[in-house]
Amino acid sequence: MQQWLFDFLNLDSWLEFWWVTLGFVAQAIFASRFIVQWIASERAGRSYVPVAFWYLSISGGLLMLAYAIYRADPVFILGQSTGVIVYGRNLMLIHKAKRLEADAAHEKP
Repeated sequence: MQQWLFDFLNLDSWLEFWWVTLGFVAQAIFASRFIVQWIASERAGRSYVPVAFWYLSISGGLLMLAYAIYRADPVFILGQSTGVIVYGRNLMLIHKAKRLEADAAHEKP
């Protein structure tokens, strides 16, 4: 069974198997963000990007970046690293807006 699996995935070791497994998990997390966004938009009756979309983006992106670094793929590394910056910045902006809203709500008499 092991040899068939390694041949099928073109792997040489268990270490590579676990890295490929991480890559698949990362891709599943990253892809799930679209399903979350679709469901949230359907519920809202308009195009809507929930905060969960950005958390799934950064989680999947960081895991895929780790996989890309392991694979030493410069194209993949560049794509994932720039994406992670964008996802992180969006989360920072979202949390900043929430803090400002909370501060404004506390200041109202």
